[in-house]
Amino acid sequence: MTHNMEHALVLETARVTESAALAASRLVGMGDKNAVDGAGTEAMREMLGSLDITGTVVIGEGEMDEAPMLYIGEQLGQGQYEVDIAVDPVEGTSVTAKGLPNGIAVIALSEKGGLMHAPDCYMDKLVVPPPAAGKVSLDYSVAENVRIIAQSLDRDPEDLLITILDRERHAEKIRQIREAGARVKLIGDGDVIASLAVGVRGSGVHALMGSGGAPEGVLSAAAMKCLGAEIQGRFLPEDDAMRERFASMGVEEGRIYTTEELAPGQQIVFSATGITSGDLLSGVRRFGGGARTHTLVMGYATRVVRFIDSVHLEEDHARVTIRI
Repeated sequence: MTHNMEHALVLETARVTESAALAASRLVGMGDKNAVDGAGTEAMREMLGSLDITGTVVIGEGEMDEAPMLYIGEQLGQGQYEVDIAVDPVEGTSVTAKGLPNGIAVIALSEKGGLMHAPDCYMDKLVVPPPAAGKVSLDYSVAENVRIIAQSLDRDPEDLLITILDRERHAEKIRQIREAGARVKLIGDGDVIASLAVGVRGSGVHALMGSGGAPEGVLSAAAMKCLGAEIQGRFLPEDDAMRERFASMGVEEGRIYTTEELAPGQQIVFSATGITSGDLLSGVRRFGGGARTHTLVMGYATRVVRFIDSVHLEEDHARVTIRI
C-alpha cells in the first residue's frame, strides 16, 4: 500500500483542526458549551468539505437524528481519497466554555475500514507509553500495572503520575492507584489529550486509567498507533439496548480490544490543535487581526510526528511581529 493518502492529507488535516480551534477559541470562557461545540463543528465541517476526500464519518457528533453536523454516517467531499473519519470538533466543551486547560480540536482519518466504528458507550481504558506497550493488561490489577509501568520506565511507582477522569465511578480505582504508590492527576474532561500526553515523553504523566467515551478511545488509538504507545479498551454496556447494539455491530462485551483492533488502518492521519493551553499543546493566542495555533499532526505509514506552530492573519491588513 502506498503512502499517497497520508502524504496528500497530513498537512491538510492540520488545517482542519486549526480551523475548528480558531472558531471555538472566540467562545472560550463564555460559559456556553453548546455554542463552543457548534462553532468548532461548523468550521471543521466546512474545512473537511474542501479536502480531496470522499469521506464517511464513523465517529462523530451522534446519530443523524441527534446531531445536525458531522453525524455518524455522514458523507463529506467528492475527492479521490476514500477515507473513514473520526472527529471530536471540541474535546472538552465544558472546560473550553469555562476557560480551563486542555480543550482541543481533534480528528483522525484512515483508509476505509481503518478505524473501528465504536458504539457511543463507555469504555474501560488503559493507556501506557511506548516502553510499557505489550506488557500491561486490563485484566491485571491496578497495582500490577503500576509496577510494570514503573519498571518499564526505570522508575519507582512513587515517580509515576497517572491521569484519570474525576468521576465518582473512579473512587475505588483512584484509591488503588494511590495504594500502589503512584500519584493521581484528576481531570474534568478530555481523555484524548490525556492519552496523547501519555504517548509523548516529557509531559509529566505516565499512564491513563479509568472509563470514558468509547469514540474517544478510537481517536486515542489512532494517535497511540502513530506514537508507538498502547491503548487497551473494554466496551461497557449500560443496558440491554446497548447489548443489542453491540451484537448488531459485532462488538464483544468483556473482550479487551487492542490498539491495532481499534485502529487497524495502515494509513492513518491524526491531528489535534489546542484551543485552551494544556499539558501538551498551547491554546489559541489571539492578537489584533489574527491568532496563533499549536498543532500536533502525525501519520502512521509516513512515520512523521510534527508539532506545528502557525500564525494566522485573519484580517486583510493585519500586522504582527513574529516571536519565537
